Amino acid sequence: MKALFIGRFQPFHLGHLLLLQRLSKQYDEIIIGIGSSQYQNTYDNPFSEVERKQMITQSLDAVGIHQYRIVTIPDIHDPPRWVDHVCSLVSDFDVIITNNPFTRKLFSEKGYVAKRTAFFDRKRYSGKEIRRRIIHDEPWGELVPEVVFKIITNIDGVKRVKNMPH
Repeated sequence: MKALFIGRFQPFHLGHLLLLQRLSKQYDEIIIGIGSSQYQNTYDNPFSEVERKQMITQSLDAVGIHQYRIVTIPDIHDPPRWVDHVCSLVSDFDVIITNNPFTRKLFSEKGYVAKRTAFFDRKRYSGKEIRRRIIHDEPWGELVPEVVFKIITNIDGVKRVKNMPH
């Protein structure tokens, strides 16, 4: 069975990694959809599609997860057409994994199996919280895989996040 997991991964954090580790034991393949893939250099989406792919692949490689593929999913800002848009990009999944109630509703209405994710500490493991900590010079490195910390540091991502208008 194949599971589709969609996120923005701004940045990829330990909550994502913990979930993917769990999913890798339950499904033959995980299709990771990078949502809002066309956005970068904004407060909500500071990292590019390429940078997010790098964060995901290096993090999963580091823990030995290899049964996945990444699909980019640009946002179309049209909820009634969004499921069809996603399915035009990736159609070979058996279940979608999401905590977003609206996403679950949209996929369920189209006949797809939509399951909630396991809950990890969502206040800590949140891209929004990590970006907030970066802006306020609070510790954030323990919330992301080590390789993600290195990527963000190497691409001058801290400075980029701090310089975004918010």
